[in-house]
Amino acid sequence: MKLSVEAAAAYAQRHKPNALLVLSHGEPLAESYGAGFDEATPHALYSGTKAFWGVTAITAQNDGLLSIDERVAETFDAWASDARKATVTLRQLLQLNSGIGFGGLGSAVPGYERALAVELKNDPGTVFTYGGIPLQVFGAVLARKLASRNLTPHAYLRERVLDPIGVRVASWRTLKDGTQPLPTGAFLTAREWAKYGEFVARNAASLAPCFTAASTNPRYGLTWWLAPPGAPSDLVYASGAGGQALYVVPSIDLVVVRFGANASFKHEAFLKRLFSETAP
Repeated sequence: MKLSVEAAAAYAQRHKPNALLVLSHGEPLAESYGAGFDEATPHALYSGTKAFWGVTAITAQNDGLLSIDERVAETFDAWASDARKATVTLRQLLQLNSGIGFGGLGSAVPGYERALAVELKNDPGTVFTYGGIPLQVFGAVLARKLASRNLTPHAYLRERVLDPIGVRVASWRTLKDGTQPLPTGAFLTAREWAKYGEFVARNAASLAPCFTAASTNPRYGLTWWLAPPGAPSDLVYASGAGGQALYVVPSIDLVVVRFGANASFKHEAFLKRLFSETAP
């Protein structure tokens, strides 16, 4: 597959990127930074942070800590006494079709207790609804399971996923209750996020549940967006407000990081140019 890196970079440049990094088999095909940014500058991932947690869930399942098809009610009795909440699974939380309504993004991310108290808007498994609250409910479940190990979800992510592959998160947001949010809040340099992307690309087979489309949205798996039309079928990506992106194509060992602050940047337009030899 021939890439049109120049065409994609030209599109990205028109939308004022803070960073653009394209790696093929670990080698840079393009790397550039906007004013005030360089390879050592951490950047907010915003909702791109979500992409850590599908991988963490699969890791925890492999560790025997949980099953992604177990019900939240198995951990929290209050959910067992609610007819609709009683059926919600961890998979549904991570696929954003648990029945929880829109919300919990940006500065509105609730702590675990508030997230657990949210009422469902739809029947579980019937509607895809983007938001941050389901990730916080997953975080509450994972925190409860890790309590005996004196680990938080973020400490577990670091210990079992990030440290072994040498990925360093520069900082995390902290909520008012002292916990760190799951749906947002991570700051990484472009190279560090790319390193995480390379890990995902080279372990795609074992992480396959992350990249299996939900019945409610053919473009979403477990916290990862799936390929739009015209892109390689195995492309997956993390997406955050302002056009933050981590694109991963395992079949060709391609990883692309884009940081920015311009909402006019569109994933589909960038990818159309990257994988087309003729796009302007």
